[in-house]
Amino acid sequence: MVRDGFLYAFGLGLVAAVLTFLGMPIWLVALPLLLAAFFLWFFRDPNRTIPQGAGQIVSPADGVVTDAEWIETLSGSRLRLSIFLNVFDVHVNRSPISGVVKVCEFRKGGFLNAMNPESVLYNEQTLITIDAGDYEVGFKQIAGLLARRIVCNVKVGDRVERGQRVGLIKFGSRVDVLMPAAADLKVKMGSRVKGGSTVLAVLPVADADANSNATAVGA
Repeated sequence: MVRDGFLYAFGLGLVAAVLTFLGMPIWLVALPLLLAAFFLWFFRDPNRTIPQGAGQIVSPADGVVTDAEWIETLSGSRLRLSIFLNVFDVHVNRSPISGVVKVCEFRKGGFLNAMNPESVLYNEQTLITIDAGDYEVGFKQIAGLLARRIVCNVKVGDRVERGQRVGLIKFGSRVDVLMPAAADLKVKMGSRVKGGSTVLAVLPVADADANSNATAVGA
């Protein structure tokens, strides 16, 4: 459970207690209690079994794959995968590979619907790039129409393991993953993925860092 869930639930519990003290109708008291239960559920943080194969790139988020394409960047060709998170998905984000955080940049922006292709350009977002030594994988935490806060718990220079918890996006949002063009895609449009456990793509063994295997469950 993410701490935020307890904070929201506690506040709503106090509201319910005050309403009870004031003699409000039971249906009115039940509303904040129902909201408290929702927040406890929304901020759930289940453990995940982390894949251990060499060169595997796991999903940084729960959700549905909405886009997969090869794009050209200043660093060369990249495979970009977009994952849409609705309000019912787990919103804890995890590192797609093991390595060192090379980039961690927050950019202010708007709050377009995360399904809108322009959200990747104009919405508030955080870019995190992980350097595995022989290759890099980046991912963006992108705010959506309801998501108004991005939490990133890592900084440049931190060592992270594949599947490790690295942040959170509150409410509906989107995560884009940028990986080497040589990656062999293992999901398709419409695939439902789970953060830390679903393998999005696999790099050829020769291109993968042999030390990138994860060993922990729910690291």
